[in-house]
Amino acid sequence: MRTRSARAGQSPPTGAHIDKVFTLVMRLGERRPAATLPRRLTTLFRELAQPEPERDPDDLEDLIWAHWIAHKDLHASNQMAAAIEAIGAGALDLARPMLDRLVEKEPRWAEAWNKRATLAFIQKRDADALADIEQTLLLEPRHFGAVSGFGQICLRHDRFAEARAAFQIALGINPHLLGLREAIEEIGGTPLCQLH
Repeated sequence: MRTRSARAGQSPPTGAHIDKVFTLVMRLGERRPAATLPRRLTTLFRELAQPEPERDPDDLEDLIWAHWIAHKDLHASNQMAAAIEAIGAGALDLARPMLDRLVEKEPRWAEAWNKRATLAFIQKRDADALADIEQTLLLEPRHFGAVSGFGQICLRHDRFAEARAAFQIALGINPHLLGLREAIEEIGGTPLCQLH
């Protein structure tokens, strides 16, 4: 498996990079989450998908993120916490090797890939971010954060129809992402038939 440092010199994504991940995003409903994910997530996602869930949607999101970030291996959990802290503190060069090691040692951990995608997005390494979003979604097709991150990359590259579709799919998973509704309104009504 290639690590992030092996791909450090990648150029911006091509249309083919975006198209490949877009195809995956459009077919997420056909995929099953990895068996390594806690079963409890299914119940949480079912509740989150309701227009008015019994529990506060923010609380449900927090529980889902807590499950995604958790790992049975204490060292891996500690590395994830350290990487998140480094990103939050702006120590991106410190976070990058931590996340590289995590995806290398725990390639079935969707959130390790997602956090590395987030870091790549922040650093405007969109080709790297797309590759990691793809891995995230192959393992956890319900990852509304990865889907909306893909939409943000599409916006950055003027792929408005794809961004709109990605945001709509993320809202199908989590209808309580109000910022995505606003983004869809700003993008306007680019019909899906105009997609590349």
